[in-house]
Amino acid sequence: MQLPNKVTIIEVGPRDGLQNEKGFVPTEAKMEFIHALRLAGITEMELTSFVSPKWVPQMADAAEIVDGCLDSNTRSIVLAPNKKGIDRVQETGIKAVAVFVGVSNTFNKKNINKTTAESMEELRPLIGELKTNGFFVRACISTAWHCPFEGKIDEDDTIKLCSEFAKAGVDELSVADTIGMAVPNEAYSLFRKLKTMMPNILLTGHFHDTRKLALANILASMQAGIDRFDASAGGLGGCPFAPGATGNVATEDVVYMLERMGIETGISSKKIIEAVDIVKPHLSRPIDSVIYKLQASSGA
Repeated sequence: MQLPNKVTIIEVGPRDGLQNEKGFVPTEAKMEFIHALRLAGITEMELTSFVSPKWVPQMADAAEIVDGCLDSNTRSIVLAPNKKGIDRVQETGIKAVAVFVGVSNTFNKKNINKTTAESMEELRPLIGELKTNGFFVRACISTAWHCPFEGKIDEDDTIKLCSEFAKAGVDELSVADTIGMAVPNEAYSLFRKLKTMMPNILLTGHFHDTRKLALANILASMQAGIDRFDASAGGLGGCPFAPGATGNVATEDVVYMLERMGIETGISSKKIIEAVDIVKPHLSRPIDSVIYKLQASSGA
């Protein structure tokens, strides 16, 4: 079995994990959560989103979060879906931006009211501007395998969108199983092809655990040569435009599996759980993480 010696976890809990919480999580709790995740060994993290507070009220404190949480030892990433958001980001000290587009036109229309092609038309010059200004650019590819509205996505369509982002000059592609329907052979097939076609771009797997297949998909992706994965402390998250989608795969569950396999992560599961405890009182649903629940039941 061909596996990496080390895997990088990109923590998405503070952004992707919290964005759909019904009640506003206090800014101070978010900041404490972010600092605790860094203490756990996280070196790359999505902090927040520069989006309209009208549509995502949880992210209304984005500028405040950035101001209080920048760290020279961590790649701090913020999501900015359009020119207005990117302009706001460039007024801060952040130097890493994530943009996103769905492979599925229907998903994209419901999410940002644009087709996939229209989104790319808008983003190409913005990516060029960001790169000129010295930004790290991460492209998030939603519905890479399956869509809640269109069903199974043609692998060639996902590869085509990834190739468009590569030509636009992004540094990283985060390829997402948005509704948690991918299975290991699908994960392996797509990533094997992307790895061959785009050897100089960072490729990252983003798996939701809706059907408890995320860890299996991570294993298959590693066999295809992938050594970067998004994960969310406590399994926090979901997608408001993907009915039935549950949270991202839990950071502590991924770390447990990898370290049992002898793969280095540099992350402490125990400290990740301590970080989750900071935001737990503000959450609207229980923590969906095997390792978290095992620790709670053992009283450790």
